[in-house]
Amino acid sequence: MKRNIILFFVIIISFVLQTTLFQVLNFGGISPNLLIIITASYGFMFDKKCGMVVGFICGLLMDIFYGNVLGFYALIYLYIGAANGTFHSIFFQDDIKLPLVLIATSDFVYSFVCYVLLYLLRSRFDFVFYLRRVIFPEIVYTIFVTVFLYPCILLLNRTVEDTEREDHKVV
Repeated sequence: MKRNIILFFVIIISFVLQTTLFQVLNFGGISPNLLIIITASYGFMFDKKCGMVVGFICGLLMDIFYGNVLGFYALIYLYIGAANGTFHSIFFQDDIKLPLVLIATSDFVYSFVCYVLLYLLRSRFDFVFYLRRVIFPEIVYTIFVTVFLYPCILLLNRTVEDTEREDHKVV
């Protein structure tokens, strides 16, 4: 129960930071995608189901506040969480290479799907421009933030696991 409450607050805080502070700290209109970091992290830390739930909640927040169609971002984030959940079996807490690769890949997939569904279908065919000016800078900025945010998420989860173990020992 504690884990779910903490996870809810992590999602809310990440959403608020992404939509306020990091909008001010953007570079050339590019800001990091904290919700992708949270979705991917919880997906491969726990499992496919957790990644899907976290992804759906993160996407639903984006849909409610910024989307034109309810469920568009929720579906994208849900699939990203599920895809990252498949890597749970090879996840090691002390290794940061796999999370960085998965988060970068998730951010690329998210940006590519958004390009295809939001721009390409409207006959905006300049993919190379979008790739160079939006997708790659966002991936780099997201990875830079991941290097600092991921250890905090990992520490938070270790702390929650330790308190859950202590609660089970007392009972």
